[in-house]
Amino acid sequence: MEILIKRVYEPWSAQDGFRVFVDRLWPRGISKEKGRIDLWFKDIAPSNELRIWFHHEAANWPEFQRRYRLELEAMPETVAAFCALLVSQEKVTLLYGAKDEVRNQAVELRSFLQARECCD
Repeated sequence: MEILIKRVYEPWSAQDGFRVFVDRLWPRGISKEKGRIDLWFKDIAPSNELRIWFHHEAANWPEFQRRYRLELEAMPETVAAFCALLVSQEKVTLLYGAKDEVRNQAVELRSFLQARECCD
């Protein structure tokens, strides 16, 4: 399975495949229809505490990555359920709302999933 990453505010494309929104909070100004979101899986997103602490500060990125991975490792049932939903898809796009395209939870989530071969 190919896992792509895209900001939810970018236009839908047929190349996106199955679109999964992986933020804890719904994006402002985006309806499910407008965003063409197939699934909102907020349970896989960083905790509210971690999200607030990170505040999308570049200096916090390495520690955010570490803490988010710890959160993911602490919820194996949620990760397994997420992977089970994706395994039948050829292509998945993880959607996020942050402005930073390099340092966001979708980037780290994809890295986490690929390292564990959860969705191969």
